[in-house]
Amino acid sequence: MTHFRPSLYDASMPRPRLLLVHGSVVNGEVTWAAQAPLAERFELVVPNRRGFPPGPGVERVDYEDEAGWLEQFLAEPAHLVGHSYGGVIALFAAGRFPERVRSLTVIEPPCLRVAAGNPLVDAFVEESEAVWERRGDPETFLRAFLALVGAPAPSGRFTPALLQGARTLAVERYPWRAEIPLDALRETRFPKLVVSGAHHEAFEIACDVLARELPAERAVLPGAGHSVQRLGGPFNELLTSFVERAGRADEV
Repeated sequence: MTHFRPSLYDASMPRPRLLLVHGSVVNGEVTWAAQAPLAERFELVVPNRRGFPPGPGVERVDYEDEAGWLEQFLAEPAHLVGHSYGGVIALFAAGRFPERVRSLTVIEPPCLRVAAGNPLVDAFVEESEAVWERRGDPETFLRAFLALVGAPAPSGRFTPALLQGARTLAVERYPWRAEIPLDALRETRFPKLVVSGAHHEAFEIACDVLARELPAERAVLPGAGHSVQRLGGPFNELLTSFVERAGRADEV
């Protein structure tokens, strides 16, 4: 694991723009809470995707459609960062709008098809499909999903916001079937980074393959499971270093 030290911030310079795309269950504010300190040196754009509080529920979520929806937040070029399902969305958006992306960071995107044929990955896909097929009521489904990805479940009853997130999760197009536009992404010039949390072998394998195929830098930050960004400091330092290096490369 590499430790990255952020460089000193020059307040006289324009702040780079970070577009942070959340994944399943919770909205942008909750997902990226630990990244609030980055607002001192970056302009943070944190949209809530459709189907998540405080907005209404939806009947269907499709990562390719969500990638098109992100275009409105890329009116100005940005460093694109996506977590989990948001990482799959970010991969499609980066392939679709490459001229508006200055760098791409994805955190454990469940695009497991990139590593199809690996027995551990294939087994995880089968397990995921089984969880969706028997999902039942939102609370039961959410507990099964959190156990699947190795995330802790809150004690007591779930809040209405979490139950809405569970209902949205239930209608997501299966991300493990996504055909990532690798050819288009290989043709792009912006730097790429793939991050994982060292908590599940299937995610590690898929992230290794994705980093090799893009190609991208690769980082592993253990301690927060699937939600690596919740580490706060270590992830923020990694992202800061990567984005600043990408910005310097973009100026050359």
